Amino acid sequence: MTATNEDDPRGLALAVTAYIMWGFLPLYMKALAHVPPIEVIAHRVIWSVPIAAVILLVMRRTADIRAALSSPRALGMAAVTAALISVNWGIYVWAIGSGHALDAALGYYINPLFSVALGALLLGERPRGAQLFAIALAAVAVIVLTVAAGQIPIAALGLTFSWGFYAYFKKSLPVGPAQGFFLEVLLLTPPALAIITWASMNGQSHFVTGSVIDTWLLLSAGLVTAVPLIIYATGAKLLRLSTIGILQYIAPTMIFLTAVFVFDEPFGTARMIAFPMIWTALVIYTVSLIRQSRHKRHHKMVTPDPV
Repeated sequence: MTATNEDDPRGLALAVTAYIMWGFLPLYMKALAHVPPIEVIAHRVIWSVPIAAVILLVMRRTADIRAALSSPRALGMAAVTAALISVNWGIYVWAIGSGHALDAALGYYINPLFSVALGALLLGERPRGAQLFAIALAAVAVIVLTVAAGQIPIAALGLTFSWGFYAYFKKSLPVGPAQGFFLEVLLLTPPALAIITWASMNGQSHFVTGSVIDTWLLLSAGLVTAVPLIIYATGAKLLRLSTIGILQYIAPTMIFLTAVFVFDEPFGTARMIAFPMIWTALVIYTVSLIRQSRHKRHHKMVTPDPV
């Protein structure tokens, strides 16, 4: 966030770029639908390490990594966030590949409202009346989907919970976002290498025995994982919270459109009811967030600074 609490055009461009890249990610994941999700996740981890390392070297932020590696608290918190992000990636890869991209979109639509609820439960934050109504409306939408399908939308809620708790614990990680990401994939490297080695030894590695396209797609896993995340982390620092709150709907909207018009996933009556409820909840939440931001800026302008 900028010092003047205003949006920097460069930050806006970076954040929009990251969200659009995330919006196109289902097309990449669909091309790997025949590859087991655990193998895809392993390659996302392995090939993210060198990319993140190069970025940190360019940014000259390696000292933070050395400090974190010598801190048991930092390593423990990074292990928690690494576990959560790997679960999130696994659910996402499975959802796209198995024809549940709409559930993925739903999960990321609900996430901002879940974060508000999480802040109220764990941090003692007090949501405004409009935000409480938005959370309740989203909860009713999930109930509608549950009753219609006869089962809880596990993929959607799994994405919501894993990303929501990831963001919550990420705040306690005593390093910047880029350094934190590198630390997470570094900790995930041993199990990722074990998975890839086991697949290779058993002739099940799509990287080794698959087609040339499979090899290049898996080799690109680091790019599609690390680049948008670091672009977003850089841009978010230059934007107001309310602006980020609006921009975060770009990716799930693109996922939704891709699921319906490209993947041809069924959009039945229950979803026709539930998704507009979610969208209405998000509009209410976003308007409340913007008003709250404007109120804080106005209060800051009329309140003299202490001398």
